[in-house]
Amino acid sequence: MPNFFLDNDDILFLFDHFDLGELARVQERGFADAQAGIDYAPVDEADAADNYRRVLEIVGDVAGNTIAPRAEQIDDEGNTLNEDGTVTLHPLVADNLRSLAQADLMGFTLPRKYGGLNCPNLVYTMAIEMVSRADGSLMNIFGLQGIAETINAFADDAIKDEYLPRFARGEVTGAMVLTEPDAGSDLQAIRLRAIEDEDGRWYLRGVKRFITNGCGEVLLTLARSEPDISDGRGLSLFVSDRSPRVRVRHLEHKLGIHGSPTCELVYDDLPAKLIGQRQRGLITYVMALMNGARVGIAAQSLGIAEAAYRLARTYANSRKQFGGPIERLPAVAEMVTDMKIQLEAARALTYETSRICDLENNNMLVLELQGGVGAPPASKEELKQRKDLARTLKRLNGMLTPMAKYYASEMCNRVADTTIQVLGGSGYMRDYPAERYLRDARITNIYEGTSQLQVVAAVRGVCSGAFERRMAEFEELQYTDPLLAELKAKLIAGREEVLKAIAYVKSQGTDYLDLSGRKLVDAAAAVYIGHLFLQQAAAARVPFAMPGCGTGVQPMLGSDRLAALRARKARVARRFINAEMPRVRLNCEVIATGDRTPLEEYALLAGPVPPKD
Repeated sequence: MPNFFLDNDDILFLFDHFDLGELARVQERGFADAQAGIDYAPVDEADAADNYRRVLEIVGDVAGNTIAPRAEQIDDEGNTLNEDGTVTLHPLVADNLRSLAQADLMGFTLPRKYGGLNCPNLVYTMAIEMVSRADGSLMNIFGLQGIAETINAFADDAIKDEYLPRFARGEVTGAMVLTEPDAGSDLQAIRLRAIEDEDGRWYLRGVKRFITNGCGEVLLTLARSEPDISDGRGLSLFVSDRSPRVRVRHLEHKLGIHGSPTCELVYDDLPAKLIGQRQRGLITYVMALMNGARVGIAAQSLGIAEAAYRLARTYANSRKQFGGPIERLPAVAEMVTDMKIQLEAARALTYETSRICDLENNNMLVLELQGGVGAPPASKEELKQRKDLARTLKRLNGMLTPMAKYYASEMCNRVADTTIQVLGGSGYMRDYPAERYLRDARITNIYEGTSQLQVVAAVRGVCSGAFERRMAEFEELQYTDPLLAELKAKLIAGREEVLKAIAYVKSQGTDYLDLSGRKLVDAAAAVYIGHLFLQQAAAARVPFAMPGCGTGVQPMLGSDRLAALRARKARVARRFINAEMPRVRLNCEVIATGDRTPLEEYALLAGPVPPKD
């Protein structure tokens, strides 16, 4: 019987590669839950890592044996819009959610006092990937647990006590209700009104569009609470229960992810409760929510791409042409090889981003507790160290989060498209799931911010010094293996090319920065990922100085298997770096030409606007 955790060598390898003990001590608040007598709470770092492993085995089992076999039928049949403005989920979608809830997987990152598992985001990212491999559309409900995280982070205790246990038990699902017909990427243009009555009660009135799982029981809605303020400062965040005061006016007919209902919502004075403070809805709360959602979409991209790659790999091995399997044909062998390496590259970047997110969040938690883990600061020096670390991690995450979402979603689309090419005519037919993977993949580089918007965000991080500082830390690692040392030298040369391109772009103004952004982010990401591959091959890491964190976590895989996987990673690094560094040079050379014709000659080159039919 398939287990989507245990059958994936790369996820198993990365589970061992990352120092989960580094995350566990602060994540577990010095293992306070165990000290308080919660019987399923871990007692130390090794116990925490074992808990994470057990949770992922359960996710892998549910994904492989329950969710995946149902994906095709759900895709064919979809969900149902009822006359009263409610939505009935496909029975198999509802049953999948029950299976996840019965396995206690619907409060993945919530604290145990609310019934959650208190897992780090890195472990949650692994789980999202496995669910997405089984059915990319189900992730859009399972992966919305960030709604509960937002309530936990910013709501008052009364709201937390009301909602979070229901999320953890799987009694409710949520929706992140942001987009409007005239406010898609530009959330500052939101018009849906939040109206406060004389008694301080809030009501929501207006229309929202393209809302994933908008039929969920708990709606987290961004609304304009200050009608006299037209920009993002006039927006606040509200939580509401589903009621007849909000109805689904339209269920979108989409290219893919058919199991995930995408709704147009009409609010008719829906009662709501304010999350946190007024006017911080977009600036603070939704930005935090969307950062988590973007890492989630990167993980979803990994899962869809993993499913597509496995189909292509199997087909290339079994399909016979010209006297043998088509994988012996050089063109097919190159396609399949590059699919696998692109997938592992995106996974390396996405998991690294999740780890940095965990470190930032946990460090901020310690700072909020005034240093230590639930204790007074050990010293002024430690408090200063943590504040410096907070600034470093924030800058790094500002670059990595949009970079990971962009890189993984673009990879997903390439791999899904290449899968159809490997299968040829069969891939174009519905006899195989290749066409579903491509349809599901296509949304990943659109929602939660298009690739173009991710590039705009990521390139500013690349140019702010975050990339240069991190590369300096990576380059301090010394490799005794001659192959790894040679590859590191190529990455150093690539980094120098990127820094020259950054200097040129900075001299040309903001419009040229945005015009060159994709090439610059591609180049920086390739160098960054190259270093991650070298570290994986050498069992090396560049740690952050996290006071109070230890290790003591034994590898899950045996030493021989780990050694074999690391030896393979060296070959993966060689293929990736040798293929990508020429592209880095090319991208940087194109940037240095200063070509602005898409801006300066747009009307001429794009041609006239076609007349309406």
